[in-house]
Amino acid sequence: MALRPPVEPMLAQAVESVPGPGVLGELAFEQKFDGYRTLLFTPTEPDGRLLLQTRRGALVQDRFPDLVAAADKLPAGLVLDGELVVWDTKADQLYFEGLQRRTAASARSARRLAARLPAFFIAFDILQQDESELISYPYRQRRLRLEALFAGHRLSAPWTLCPMTTDLIKAQQWLESWTEISGVEGIVVKAMNQPYLPGHRGWYKLRRRDTTEAIIGAVTGTLIRPQLLLLGRRDETGLLQPVGRTAPLRPEAARLVGGNVTAAGTGHPWSGRRFASAWGSREVLEVTLVRPELVAEISADTAVDRGGVFRHPVRFKRLRLDVTVEEVPLFSAGPSAATG
Repeated sequence: MALRPPVEPMLAQAVESVPGPGVLGELAFEQKFDGYRTLLFTPTEPDGRLLLQTRRGALVQDRFPDLVAAADKLPAGLVLDGELVVWDTKADQLYFEGLQRRTAASARSARRLAARLPAFFIAFDILQQDESELISYPYRQRRLRLEALFAGHRLSAPWTLCPMTTDLIKAQQWLESWTEISGVEGIVVKAMNQPYLPGHRGWYKLRRRDTTEAIIGAVTGTLIRPQLLLLGRRDETGLLQPVGRTAPLRPEAARLVGGNVTAAGTGHPWSGRRFASAWGSREVLEVTLVRPELVAEISADTAVDRGGVFRHPVRFKRLRLDVTVEEVPLFSAGPSAATG
């Protein structure tokens, strides 16, 4: 039976290092791009059209008329798994905020946005070909079919084949150097003999992480035992701008921070501001504002919006009592001013 949306994608779990080949057998490494996970379905009927399904099952092809228009390059009865990204033609780089704008656009403005923020589909798996399911095939065979698809149909932009290698040294080079490029955030590790398992976290993802500093502007929990830290950086006018939050603090870190933070007085720049519990969430955190005079050293991945806002929770490493707030990178500088 041919696949039809919604199809639950196979998922990856975050790890700190590459799993050993003794656990998974021969490994493949793919570049991980900072976009939206998307499944692509080409029509099986002459009057059908391309469908784009998000990870959560929503169909968004109406927001991407440029991809729909390029669907004639693809064969019928095809299902691909990949990453949807957007290119900023002015900045000449991948642009996650632009992808957000396109996904939220109305059908009327979608074509206008496509001219300045063209979309690309980076394919890393093939789940169906000629209306025949391939999910039970091992990754090795699916990858060969995907490469043959791109070669045989001479596919080019907006269709892109995700880079893959079986060379660990090359993958480590990708992790160290390619992640300096905007929009490339790490690598995904897959077993060559593994079938595609919808909904199962059978892959592994490693994100590059950089060390930098931010100012503690608020906490959740109590002042004595804070749970999360709300972080900020000053802009060029000196105003503290929110840049993200930490993951839950470990007990020893909570005791350290709790012994140093002080409740804010009047005039805190975040008075009246609401903070979401997670990126893209409507749930609001209950926070206590603190004097923005303590500097935290943090570890963050490369998923950073323009201005330096971290989309994923960062990791608290330590207090920098030897660093003043004036020495923290400015809000507009983003995470590139890492201290190492």
